[in-house]
Amino acid sequence: MSLLDGKKLLITGVLTDDSLAFGVAQLAQREGAEVALTGFGRGLRLTERTARKLDTPVEVHELDITDPAHGEALQATLRERWGRIDGALHSIGFAPESCLGDDFFAPSWDDVSVAVHVSAYSLRSLSDIVTPLMADGGSLVGLTFDATVSWPAYNWMGMAKAALESLNRYLARELGPRQIRCNLVAAGPMRTIAAKSIPGFAAFEAEWVKRAPLGWDVNNAEGVSRACVALLSDWFPQTTGSIIHVDGGYHSIGA
Repeated sequence: MSLLDGKKLLITGVLTDDSLAFGVAQLAQREGAEVALTGFGRGLRLTERTARKLDTPVEVHELDITDPAHGEALQATLRERWGRIDGALHSIGFAPESCLGDDFFAPSWDDVSVAVHVSAYSLRSLSDIVTPLMADGGSLVGLTFDATVSWPAYNWMGMAKAALESLNRYLARELGPRQIRCNLVAAGPMRTIAAKSIPGFAAFEAEWVKRAPLGWDVNNAEGVSRACVALLSDWFPQTTGSIIHVDGGYHSIGA
């Protein structure tokens, strides 16, 4: 019996096959899950193209996470197709260019609010879509980048991730009585499209490889995929409101 036999999962955030979400979707299928993906705007065709690289064909649904109408339509479609949802992966993030880089004070509130809305509040929006379909409980899993410290150049995206991590705890408290678990995986730096948009990302790579006790390979996301799949499974029935670090142990090292 596979880890996710019979599970029905919604996976957001697949753009290319180096997306962390793609690795999760691929492993979830191989562990027995039925998977649906979401895409948005100009990236929708890219998601559809990448979806063809999965072992089993999947449906790709359009979802602008900031548009409640999209969420309502997707919920109705999933209710009709599946009747229920067992888990969902939140792999959604965006910040305007001014929010990243050398000048922390550059962005206006308008830009910062976009980063917070898309990168943090979106977890609540995703929960609004899927939790009504989790009558027998379920699992929400999100991806983060350790927001307990500040990072060079990450700036307001780091602040948005801090909001995401706080929101995860509040959702865990609110949804726990319905047996819905909410957890995050804090991944170390990986060479994804998202990472390439961060100025100075190469410095993150070099530092991680040097300091992580277990070492770190920026091209190997298997550990991240496994952690997400494990949290989406029934193997962590009493774990919620947590952040699992998949970073080679980097977060535990002071100097």
